[in-house]
Amino acid sequence: QVQLVESGGGLVQSGGSLKLSCVASRAGFIIDTMGWYRQAPGKQRELVATITSADRTNVADSVVGRFFVSGDFAKNSVYLVMNSLKADDTATYFCTSLARRLGRSQLLNYWGPGTQVTVSS
Repeated sequence: QVQLVESGGGLVQSGGSLKLSCVASRAGFIIDTMGWYRQAPGKQRELVATITSADRTNVADSVVGRFFVSGDFAKNSVYLVMNSLKADDTATYFCTSLARRLGRSQLLNYWGPGTQVTVSS
């Protein structure tokens, strides 16, 4: 199993910044991709940004230029710097990982428990 733990959420005023961190425990696994999704009340979970071990990123249009994802795969960690936060960014942010067992090719998807980000207008 890959276990993910997020930190860094909280309450921030509109226009402010936050940095989320996620660290994975991955004994017996190789991580291919790490990243972030978010889910606001009454809405579906949506992609925020991901990064692969090859340093390829995928960033949602709604946060391009405001949010920046980075990864340190040697430390099994991914980060999300969020700038110019808006009320619409209020959501639970989930860390996610695609990983495969050593010697296997199938990628498995893992999720953290989530961290709340609330932006006050």
